[in-house]
Amino acid sequence: MADPARARRLAKRISEIVASAIEYEIKDPRLAGVTITDSKVTNDLHDATLYYTVLGKSLTEEPDYDGVAAALAKATGVLRSKVGAELGVRFTPTLAFARDTVPDAANRMEELLARARAADEDLARVRQGAKHAGESDPYRQDGVGGASGELEDERDPEDTVDGD
Repeated sequence: MADPARARRLAKRISEIVASAIEYEIKDPRLAGVTITDSKVTNDLHDATLYYTVLGKSLTEEPDYDGVAAALAKATGVLRSKVGAELGVRFTPTLAFARDTVPDAANRMEELLARARAADEDLARVRQGAKHAGESDPYRQDGVGGASGELEDERDPEDTVDGD
């Protein structure tokens, strides 16, 4: 079993090599805007999973995730050869690519928080100038006695536990 620290170092180096190769060496136009965000290597150092995200050409345009996945699948052999040549380890790990969903989840959370802030602002606007209904102290009793308004001597003398 390999050292987990070594697996982390190897994963970091693999992500650097693959990111550099995608940017400078692979000439597939579908890979424009692809960013390697994270990588994980199994403890036996035989498999590496690389997480990627795709930046769209504009904010309104949705990136072509299927095209990027196909381009990465096509370039996997070349990228693995490049990783093997630069790492110098006995066994070159197999490469698998997975789309990183963290940016999508972060955008969704931002949208939900914006909706919650808008709802809070609407509620604050409605509450402004509002008064409580009824008296200021609704639990105040005019009589002398307990919460039910009974006097002490009207209680059942045998009931000493809970006052019922």
